[in-house]
Amino acid sequence: MNKGMKTRIYPTSRKLVGLCGDVAIITLTYMFLTYLIVPSGVHEMYHTLYSGMLPVTIILTVMIFSINGLYTIEYRHFNEVLISLAVSLFLVLILIMALSFFIHEFAYSRVLVISSTFVQFVLLGFWKRSVQHWEQSLHPVCHVMIIGNEDECRHVYYRMSAQPQLKMKLQHVIMDPKTDWRKELEICDVDTLIICSDIPITTKASIVNYCTDKEIQPYIIPSSYEIFCNGAMLQKIDDVPVFRPKSLRLSVEQRAVKRTVDIIVAGMAAICALPFAIPVALAIKLGDGGPVLYSQVRVGRFGKEYKVYKFRSMRVDAEKSSGPQLATEDDPRITKVGKFIRATRLDELPQILNVLNGDMSLVGPRPERPFFVEKFKQENPEYAYRHNVKPGITGLAQVFAKYNTTPYDNFVYDLMYIENYSILEDFIIMIQTIKILVTKSATEGKDVSGKDLDLSKFQR
Repeated sequence: MNKGMKTRIYPTSRKLVGLCGDVAIITLTYMFLTYLIVPSGVHEMYHTLYSGMLPVTIILTVMIFSINGLYTIEYRHFNEVLISLAVSLFLVLILIMALSFFIHEFAYSRVLVISSTFVQFVLLGFWKRSVQHWEQSLHPVCHVMIIGNEDECRHVYYRMSAQPQLKMKLQHVIMDPKTDWRKELEICDVDTLIICSDIPITTKASIVNYCTDKEIQPYIIPSSYEIFCNGAMLQKIDDVPVFRPKSLRLSVEQRAVKRTVDIIVAGMAAICALPFAIPVALAIKLGDGGPVLYSQVRVGRFGKEYKVYKFRSMRVDAEKSSGPQLATEDDPRITKVGKFIRATRLDELPQILNVLNGDMSLVGPRPERPFFVEKFKQENPEYAYRHNVKPGITGLAQVFAKYNTTPYDNFVYDLMYIENYSILEDFIIMIQTIKILVTKSATEGKDVSGKDLDLSKFQR
């Protein structure tokens, strides 16, 4: 059997082991600390409350762990796993405290909830590291071939090299479209093939068929055409099967529900944001005496322009001489206060006003400036489709991408979000966004093209 296929054996049973370990740690911690902290008289008086909160805690914890990807950790940095774990347990803590208050006000011990969270974080941290180490030991190094144009091959190799935990080793690249890829695959000892988006669709189909036959794992970087077909509905003309691609727009019902959720959640968020917004505003004002807020024209739904509001993170005259340009790592235009609020995404709090007035949604594609929208549309005309929905404070691209992710990769995430939209997906993205707020890598801004990488050694 091809070694690339071995990694797919019994993945469900391994996840079940991780799940059972989580449940055991949560249960034993809860029972031990309840016995240690809660007086026996109180426990007997509220026996139903204390015994009933355990299964609720387990269900909430497993659900949020699943949303934050804590059952697929074999290819992630462990520090990212710890951040996901901390955020997940914090959310469970808030939910349990709120739930217990509404049920029995202050009868449920807050000391028990908080101490359980800390102990569980330590024990689950060790458990997750053990599971991750075990999972990684079962995954052999993947020997990779990349096929595509030179720029995209460099970019993929750069990203692949930056994630050593993926255990991907580049063996060969094909950058000449005239190269016989079948011959190269027969010669090279590879078990994974990455197919770039510029490869013609007919060639992709042939490559995937070949890989399936030879038990080589293919990964396809999608083109816009493939995204359109991703959620296509199967219909027929007489007895001829046809695919009907989605319109990449939300229905009237979906827009109504989304708008209702936006108003309710943004209203609550505006109240909760005040304790953070006031210190940020004071810090900006005391920092250089300039205005606290700044507004900038962005492109909204169907290309309609609007003004987005943010806390100012750059100098007042940041683009006076340079003109519009994307932010980069160690950007000299960013103030000291600006570095902090950009890293923690606090600069985006005023966008809640844009949500309340209807220009934006809580979840959607990142709003861009008209200058860059026109530039991206010239490079890729399909870029306009991302404006079929309102831009959002957060979105699929913000959760999975980084500040330095290429416009095309962000565009793919945006189209996939529109293609697979559901209100449940919006709530999942909101929860996952909390993790992004404390993840530094999401705000890095350096070049990722890999233009300085030498790929000649991977060619024949």
